[in-house]
Amino acid sequence: MTQTHKLFDDDAYLAHCEATVISAGPEGIELDATICYARSGGQAGDTGTLTLAGGRQLVLADTVYADDRQRILHIVQGDDLPQAGERVRVDIDWQRRHRLMRLHTCLHLLGALVPVPVTGCGISPDSARLDFDLPESTLDKTRLTEQLNALISAGSDVRTDSITPEQLAAQPELVRTIGAAPPGGTASIRIVEIAGVDRQPCGGTHVRNTLEIGAVSVTKIEKKSRTNRRIVVQFA
Repeated sequence: MTQTHKLFDDDAYLAHCEATVISAGPEGIELDATICYARSGGQAGDTGTLTLAGGRQLVLADTVYADDRQRILHIVQGDDLPQAGERVRVDIDWQRRHRLMRLHTCLHLLGALVPVPVTGCGISPDSARLDFDLPESTLDKTRLTEQLNALISAGSDVRTDSITPEQLAAQPELVRTIGAAPPGGTASIRIVEIAGVDRQPCGGTHVRNTLEIGAVSVTKIEKKSRTNRRIVVQFA
């Protein structure tokens, strides 16, 4: 089975790339490499454009994983698709992507401030939320906003590295989200670390330093069930 090279794993700041079409059909376009993050882990998929060799441009409406959870599919508008073997240029909507990166990194800080298991996550360009396994809550929006912005202003570096499945098994506390263990069958697991604040497996895209997030505000803390609290954050 072919598998797209995820260029965003190595550099989330790439705004365009060249790639070769592996296949194209109603389900989407598969490329041998991409900068586009496929919708997963609560983070929205990338949008942008695909430009063909002759200059024709296709609007990229979404990026998703195929049913096998291995192949990345680029969903474009229209049905005039490129052929296998064609070269294309991929450009993401960078402003949108950067907002996703900022909010995703912010959620790592939020998780560090609320040290209980996470039950859900959602990240859009305009807001993000974490759901926590928290039967009773004494959390305060104003106080939590102050704490988040203090962590952001600290200017902590955000780094990625990798560990083996065996190393992760020896550190189960690194996995914060219930039921979201990293996929099996891989020799290494991507780890995101915010120096002195948070360290956990994560396949999303993040900024290089917390200062880049900018000011945020906790806009809602709501009870979703008897044991679940949702915290929503937005840019201030």
